Amino acid sequence: MYKRDKYKIRENTNIAKSVYKMILEGDTQYIIRPGQFINIELDGFYLRRPISVCDYDDKTITIIYKVLGEGTEKMTTLKVGETLDILTGLGNGFNAKKGGERPLLIGGGVGTPPMYNLCKVLIEQGAKPVVLLGFGSKDEVFYEEEFKKLGAEVYISTVDGSYGTKGFVTDIIKNLEGYTYYYACGPMNMLKAVYDIAEGDGEFSFEERMGCGFGACMGCTCKTKYVNKRICKDGPVMRKEEIVW
Repeated sequence: MYKRDKYKIRENTNIAKSVYKMILEGDTQYIIRPGQFINIELDGFYLRRPISVCDYDDKTITIIYKVLGEGTEKMTTLKVGETLDILTGLGNGFNAKKGGERPLLIGGGVGTPPMYNLCKVLIEQGAKPVVLLGFGSKDEVFYEEEFKKLGAEVYISTVDGSYGTKGFVTDIIKNLEGYTYYYACGPMNMLKAVYDIAEGDGEFSFEERMGCGFGACMGCTCKTKYVNKRICKDGPVMRKEEIVW
């Protein structure tokens, strides 16, 4: 179930290199799981912009977006007090009940935001999450302290070695033991590398170009081991055992 409604911008601030945090005020009742996303209508653009939910409460939705094109560049110019037409409650989200005692949360770049609310939910269940965040360089790092404040064990990797472990999240994973389940969100090459190295079962959140965002246009359909699935409605989260690379 999704809902279309108007949301007022409460905050829109730069938090890292080309990365912005936006807080939206409005109805949040259709967001029921970590890993879901919203779809934002922007004046002058035909297609909406799908953005993962970072966090939410009974009055606000927090999203984090990176400037990657004209649409997200436009978003940086939006002012506090302006309203946006948004679809909420989209996507299937992560299954936090599978996390176990020591779940591993892996975020690459702007794959980091959905891990935040997931981390909160897992901790509320009594779990002790381990969070791995991968970035290109130190000036791209964000939300490290926010995860630590939740009580998570946090590790950072940067490709250029300017902060944390030099390399990729997989360079940290290979030295970790004892995690009970894992969740991953990030660019496709990172997801494939995690799939190849991580032990046990897990879930992956995929990015895909979307038309409608709620399953009508079939434009984001992909093949799985069992059936064809729409990333926007049947995903974006898929279980390890169903993925076809």
